Amino acid sequence: MADPNSPDGPSGIYVLPFADTGHLKTVFRDVAYADRSPFQALDLYLPEGAPPAFGWPLVVFVHGGAWMMCDKRDIQLKSPLTLIDHGIAVASVNYRLSSEARFPAQIHDVKAAIRCLRARAAEFGIDGERLGIWGASAGAHLALLAGMTGRASVLDDLSLGHSGETGEVAAVVSWFGPTDFLKMDGYLRETGAGVPDHGDAASPESKLLGDRIDRVPGLVRAANPETWLTPDCPPVLFQHAPADPIVPVQMSVHFAARINQVAGPGRARLHLVEGAGHAGPEFDRPEVVGRTVAFLKETLRIA
Repeated sequence: MADPNSPDGPSGIYVLPFADTGHLKTVFRDVAYADRSPFQALDLYLPEGAPPAFGWPLVVFVHGGAWMMCDKRDIQLKSPLTLIDHGIAVASVNYRLSSEARFPAQIHDVKAAIRCLRARAAEFGIDGERLGIWGASAGAHLALLAGMTGRASVLDDLSLGHSGETGEVAAVVSWFGPTDFLKMDGYLRETGAGVPDHGDAASPESKLLGDRIDRVPGLVRAANPETWLTPDCPPVLFQHAPADPIVPVQMSVHFAARINQVAGPGRARLHLVEGAGHAGPEFDRPEVVGRTVAFLKETLRIA
């Protein structure tokens, strides 16, 4: 796999071009939600005007980048920022990357960010009870984990930031997120869409877990959102390309079916984005983003 490190990014981490946020008037940048790493920070974007009585509903966005690169301000934020026009605040989260900390540090950070936002909801004018999460690729993996482990669990580190239970998120959006790492290469062989190299010692999944994935099946199981699935899980929207060459589409197909089996028909929705690759521009098409916005407005109870 290509080396993702670049001297152009912070601490040598490759970063995509930043999203355009110059038109947004109410922004809180680099809000620290913990103090162990400079990556434990988030940016919060609010709609214009006075917030409603209980605050703006909120969606937390978690960027992709193989758990090893990219940034909360990069171009991946473009589609989530469209939520602002619908009266939904957006918090974009950085987290410790795999070069700094191994799993489960990344989900610890995402859940600490959620706790921080809930604890400071009145200060920011947001509604901590109407909170969804949206992730792309590696960020979708973390969003799914956050959704499946809403209450305090072994995947929480309550020493990070604000104490207490995380509470549940009301909705999850997964854009082309991985789930069971040990199945990725087999699925890619089935589709023939990409190189089945996730089992390599240098793969992003192996780097995340600190060892080749076949040597740490317990960690693979802990990192699989399906492990934590319960009948009261939040609604989930999966969007994935059938010919994704990096994260095989079967990840979303299988998990959506499993959620509907455990939590009831319709709890998970699956939409296949035809003609797209992995994290391609096709996911920014109005109909794809519009489906995501509609799902979040419905599940966050926004008229």
